[in-house]
Amino acid sequence: MSNPNPRPTPRSAPPRRSLRTLLPYLLLFAVIGVVIWLAFFSGQGHDTVIQSGLVAYLQEHAGEFDTVKIVTTETTTKITGYLKDKTIFTAVVDRTFYETILQPTLFAADGTPLVAYEIEIINAYQRTFWNTFGPSLLYLVFFVIAMVFLYSRMAGAVSSSNTKAMEFNRSRARLETKVKTTFDDVAGADAEKQEMMEIVDYLRNPKKYTKFGAKLPKGVLLVGPPGTGKTLLGKAVAGEANVPFYSISGSDFVEMFVGVGAGRVRDMFQQAKKTAPCLIFIDELDAVGRQRGAGLGGGNDEREQTLNQLLIEMDGFSDNSGIIVLAATNRDDVLDPALLRAGRFDRKITVSLPDRAGRTAIFKVHARGKIIDDEVDFDAISRRTVGFSGADIESVLNDAAILAIRDNSDNVKLRHIDEAIDRRIAGPARTTRQLNEHERKVIAYHEAGHAVIGLKHPYSDKVQKITIIPRGQTGGHVLMTPEEDRFLLTKNQLFARIVGYLGGRTSEEVFFDDVSTGAQNDIEVATRIARLMVTEFGMSDLGPIQYERDTGSVFLGRDYTSSQKNFSQQVALEIDKAVRKIIEQAHDKAREIIEENREDVILIAETLLDRETITAEQIDRLLKDRKLDEPKQAAIASVVLTEKPKEEVKPKPEAEDDNK
Repeated sequence: MSNPNPRPTPRSAPPRRSLRTLLPYLLLFAVIGVVIWLAFFSGQGHDTVIQSGLVAYLQEHAGEFDTVKIVTTETTTKITGYLKDKTIFTAVVDRTFYETILQPTLFAADGTPLVAYEIEIINAYQRTFWNTFGPSLLYLVFFVIAMVFLYSRMAGAVSSSNTKAMEFNRSRARLETKVKTTFDDVAGADAEKQEMMEIVDYLRNPKKYTKFGAKLPKGVLLVGPPGTGKTLLGKAVAGEANVPFYSISGSDFVEMFVGVGAGRVRDMFQQAKKTAPCLIFIDELDAVGRQRGAGLGGGNDEREQTLNQLLIEMDGFSDNSGIIVLAATNRDDVLDPALLRAGRFDRKITVSLPDRAGRTAIFKVHARGKIIDDEVDFDAISRRTVGFSGADIESVLNDAAILAIRDNSDNVKLRHIDEAIDRRIAGPARTTRQLNEHERKVIAYHEAGHAVIGLKHPYSDKVQKITIIPRGQTGGHVLMTPEEDRFLLTKNQLFARIVGYLGGRTSEEVFFDDVSTGAQNDIEVATRIARLMVTEFGMSDLGPIQYERDTGSVFLGRDYTSSQKNFSQQVALEIDKAVRKIIEQAHDKAREIIEENREDVILIAETLLDRETITAEQIDRLLKDRKLDEPKQAAIASVVLTEKPKEEVKPKPEAEDDNK
């Protein structure tokens, strides 16, 4: 089926002015070549004869001359002779010598030549072209040519600069007429793709909608966290609809000169009208669409004029039918209300983080072109990557492929993907960090305390992995994920998380009768959750009242007004007491669970000291059989390429007794 709206033919690039640029250099080389040829190759030799030997020279070479030229002035006579062997001789004599001695030798009394060669007499005072105005005229011609050439070059430079100055106000949108991305390349966003199919159908068959008087939204706003595939979804719509696709970033509109951004918006829509129906995709819309007049110093004139022009182009006096504007942002809360009203961006599609099935599909999409081991189960891996975006999953598989190459493996194995997930969560393993035996033991019991809380508390998340390998700023970590993706969290689940965060510190108290600084982040997160439960979620004895609300202004800086407090000083004391009560109850619950499962904590900690990493399957076998008979898993050789094997640190015999 032919396309009723053929794609525009791309403009051909202007021809290069190579000949015009090289012409002066070619002329210069030609002149130099002629001069060199005349000087060195036009004759085989050149002789200069003095006056006293001139007669003898003429008599000696009388049979060898072709031509002799004689130029006589008032005082001197110049004689130039051309021999048959291409040799040239010159002689300058007095005029008296020429008339008394040389002339009788060459001519008879009646002027008849006495020699066999040709003699040419030249009158030095005869006015000719070459000895009058000829050289001056040539110099003038060369001067005019040089000036014209320089003027044309300068005019070209000025014209080019003027052209660039005019192009400064033109749109920076990049046109793609052959977008190969389709919905098959977008995974984990089935609901979003279903919404976008209406736009694709409209672009393919607009008469289907105009027949019923239906109009599609002029603007579609894609909102979601970073890395969820908003830009990819926009390109997929253009690829499916097979229409021109203009892509531009919000920051490309804003310049330091007022009015430039507005001009670029006008030019972008003018270009889009020529290729309608088409798509305009504006990435990071919040860079140009922020609320007007906000901030300590007032508004930004350039950005506000750009926004005003965008509002007019989308829904103003002019008709832009056939142009659909897609925009992506992760900060829709700062956009101007006029931009979100009906008739402009009147449809908002939330592109959220993928669920488990979506993560599995994304893993399979990004696994294309990679050699993956057959034993790798992406469904099982997706259970351990709760909260990962599509960009995170792409990075994980790419890192896994790099690790497999460094490990000299035939394919990407599960251990490479596990290592890549750990690197994504906490950073690369710091295997060069040396810990003494006591620090390793404290970290092992700390992580074992977290793990036992996750294993024994009924509302806790599932423990997927325990490791005491230092990564980033942590000495170890426990990977805990929910069994299924959750949209809501209950009070019991939040309380279980606080208990889990306090499990590491409580384990140190029970087994070492001391605490370390390793629980700093755990305490910070636990306190934040407890305060949210009291002030925002209404999950305390203070009742379902919202005492605080996050109103951090992105224009003033979140540190200035991080939250709005709707309570008195007396209520503030009640809030502090409620937060402390939740933390103390969670601490007591964590101690209770650890005391009841003391042997499990010791078993997991000692196994960690031996193996450093334990997976969920190994934890189940360990708690059932009370030991692990399987061999240790080989470390990935690519984690640290230049590191030497670490010497085994033997524990002190009295260390265990001192820590009990």
